[in-house]
Amino acid sequence: MSYHVNAALIIFIITYGLIVSEKVHRTIIALFGAMMMVLAGVITQEQAIHHVDFNTLALLIGMMIQVLVLSKTGLFRYLSVWAAQKTKGNPVALLISLSVLVAVCSALLDNVTTVLLTVPITFTLTRDLKVSPVPFIVAQIFASNIGGTCTMIGDPPNIMIASKVKELDFNSFIMNLVPPCILIFVLTIALLLYIYRKDLAAAKSRNHQRVMNIKREGLIRSVPLLRRCLFTLGITIFLFCCHGQIPGWCLESGTIAVTGASLLLLLTMPHHDRALEVVLSRVEWTTIFFFVGLFVLVGGLQVNGIISWMAAQAMALTHGEPVATTMTVLWLSAIMSAFVDNIPFVATMIPMVQDMGAMGFRDLEPLWWALSLGACLGGNGTVIGASANVVALALARKHNMNVTFWGFFKVAFPLMLMSIAICSVYLWLRYL
Repeated sequence: MSYHVNAALIIFIITYGLIVSEKVHRTIIALFGAMMMVLAGVITQEQAIHHVDFNTLALLIGMMIQVLVLSKTGLFRYLSVWAAQKTKGNPVALLISLSVLVAVCSALLDNVTTVLLTVPITFTLTRDLKVSPVPFIVAQIFASNIGGTCTMIGDPPNIMIASKVKELDFNSFIMNLVPPCILIFVLTIALLLYIYRKDLAAAKSRNHQRVMNIKREGLIRSVPLLRRCLFTLGITIFLFCCHGQIPGWCLESGTIAVTGASLLLLLTMPHHDRALEVVLSRVEWTTIFFFVGLFVLVGGLQVNGIISWMAAQAMALTHGEPVATTMTVLWLSAIMSAFVDNIPFVATMIPMVQDMGAMGFRDLEPLWWALSLGACLGGNGTVIGASANVVALALARKHNMNVTFWGFFKVAFPLMLMSIAICSVYLWLRYL
């Protein structure tokens, strides 16, 4: 192997290992690894910039801004209290209703942002009900990842796939991913209710009057701001749905997201410099720069033919047979995403699947859905499998709720395997 191939592999493996180990912040090591690729001559500066997917970054930033402004209205607190009161504080009904709320919000917004908003509220409700928060937090982790799988904007792997595969628009993700996700959601919540039945049953007889006495009237802090947020979010989702449906009109998803975000800022804070600074400062810039470093790292593998070689090996292993190749992508994505962050894994897999198409694999669509389902749902397997898991359990620790790696693994990993088995049947029946 040449110097450039060896250098690219060494830098990528060391960087990936440090990201998985979490010894160094993943954004710092991703950026440093990317710069090592450039300094070592593995990839030129021009090639590095070319491989940064600005459409993905714009989509993330645009949706983050809209959710941050929406969170100021108090809508999420209102919906959680409304759900608790409608269920009359019944723990089983409340767990189901909060899980549905999280799944829907994660599909329309972003699953990390959703758990950031709902987990603290869940602790308040469970404290008032004097019930263990563990079943509720675990259920919300599953709901956020399953809900995020349903749409193009719900989970970073889907955002990355949509940005690279122009044929897959907003509607394609809904039509192809919602059916299995609904079945997986129902079975997962039902099994979690069975697993945690003793915790939930022990709380049924307790007094739930404190939750019923919470006044909902003042929870929405600003009705005019809420209307503007829902207006711009509605326009954004409408434009996502129209993407690819109107001949001659094909705006990128990142352009649509930033258009919605800038319209919302124009409507809500045209003269408020301080408010604008606060919103922009709360955008997850560490995630954005993590993506930048990641794109350059994967670009280093791509320009040196390493990913093409990996694709050729995968094709040789499965002999290009559609069923074997699709199932390999699905299960590999799920198992890998359970133990490493699904974002760098998907960044590596996307060009590999594209190269399979260049080598003569006739229909890539089942492979894209296999990659999406495997990477998004595989994240449910462990505490480090997806960003939403890490964020939710970090918030839980602040409320003195400790969930160990193995404690979560014993519950989550079998449920994750069940969901991937359902996806295997779905993909085989629908596409293969």
